[in-house]
Amino acid sequence: MASVIAAIDQGTTSTRCMLFDHDGKVVAVGQKEHEQIFPRAGWVEHNAEEIWSNTREVVGQALGKGNVSSGDIAAVGITNQRETAVVWDRTTGKPVYNAIVWQDTRTDKIVRELGELGGGAERYKDRVGLPLATYFAGPKVKWILDNVDGARAKAEAGDLLMGTIETWLIWNMTGGVDGGLHITDVSNASRTMLMDLATLSWDQDIAAEMTIPVSMLPRIVSNSEVYGKARAQGLLAGVPIAGSLGDQQAATFGQVCFSKGMAKNTYGTGNFMLLNTGEEAVASKNGLLTTLCYQIGDRKPVYALEGSIAVTGSLVQWVRDNLRLIGGAAEIEAVAKSVDDNGGCYFVPAFSGLFAPHWRSDARGAIVGLTRYVNRGHLARAVLEATAFQTREVLEAMNADSGVDLTELRVDGGMIANELLMQFQADVLGVPVVRPKIAETTALGAAYAAGLAVGFWADEDELTAQWAEDKRWEPAMERAVADRYYRKWGKAVERTLNWVDDDDD
Repeated sequence: MASVIAAIDQGTTSTRCMLFDHDGKVVAVGQKEHEQIFPRAGWVEHNAEEIWSNTREVVGQALGKGNVSSGDIAAVGITNQRETAVVWDRTTGKPVYNAIVWQDTRTDKIVRELGELGGGAERYKDRVGLPLATYFAGPKVKWILDNVDGARAKAEAGDLLMGTIETWLIWNMTGGVDGGLHITDVSNASRTMLMDLATLSWDQDIAAEMTIPVSMLPRIVSNSEVYGKARAQGLLAGVPIAGSLGDQQAATFGQVCFSKGMAKNTYGTGNFMLLNTGEEAVASKNGLLTTLCYQIGDRKPVYALEGSIAVTGSLVQWVRDNLRLIGGAAEIEAVAKSVDDNGGCYFVPAFSGLFAPHWRSDARGAIVGLTRYVNRGHLARAVLEATAFQTREVLEAMNADSGVDLTELRVDGGMIANELLMQFQADVLGVPVVRPKIAETTALGAAYAAGLAVGFWADEDELTAQWAEDKRWEPAMERAVADRYYRKWGKAVERTLNWVDDDDD
């Protein structure tokens, strides 16, 4: 009798395989980081073959640690870094170029040229829910076809496939060149700028404007259904692949935000806040994204408003690796606690421009408010506070779009272990911040989706009953003080704008 569900969590910096039991508890974990490739300023790439190799390795790690075999696994679910685009040859199985990561800004010129066709950044928004921005996968695929020798001719001959990372993994997991499934789920498809939110199908007019042959596009499926079985020669041989969600939708699913009006915020490489808007796709007037939240089988899709922040946890990595301000990511809390406040220092990490709610690709990072009084502790505190301030920007936009003020925020992701940050987050938002007992909500969401598809769990009510609160942070700062900090943050953001000129390379 199958006793566990496997989840493959392919993130921006690492790949994990996690095994969950029926209570949603972690049985075993395998994890491995992959290389971050920075060929030029603003360019971020991953080696898709390395990611596939690491995926197989971490599956082996998890099975070994959990002392389980493929026969013990009821199903596997997949969750992935969204918007990161891969283009590969269907006959050789080899990518024609590195995967272009969601943070990458090289498509800025493509995005501007598409906007100049009419409508600017809003050109496709009424159909796809997204502004024209370098963030999304469609323009990345166009860049590869335009810039890799021979790629366009191969694509037009029908020899190339494209997809986000879950598409690449599922294709390989189900056989690759020997009959691999070329599919994408609705949550990931909604991040390409190519899927019509109303019909859940590819918009052929947009694909034509981006000069992407429709033969490259995967078949769109729901988030919870049996897609196929893992290839016979793999460690998961015969296991149903039955769930797939983009990482932020997976975290929303893992936080059991199944009711309209529920929201979560994930603190990872970037921050991503999603608000369940039910069966209505709510158009944002305040810089948020309208996106697919999830679809279970052939049921009606559920939509969300999303605020995407490019740089939060990766800022901690940056001050560790590039500035050597700290020796390890966990050290930043102690350094920040060495001072009482930020000393007037603000750090706006617009490394890839600013995402929600600004959508300014011309912005670049800035540290402002420096005086000789500012020391290492103040800088560390400013790094953490940047995450909280950016989250407030998104929350205010979400409240304005939805017409309902959020009363609490469910949180997950690696940074929620930082208690100083969580308390400051509650202070600057003015609402309680709540951490669940099972913090691995992204992988858990993928497991839940797969488990529902094969009857491992009966329904959403059973999943909701598993959610439990671990810790709650209540606002403790005077509102006037929090508002003053936030006002200064707004001034700091203004200093980052209009930095990139037309003649910058």
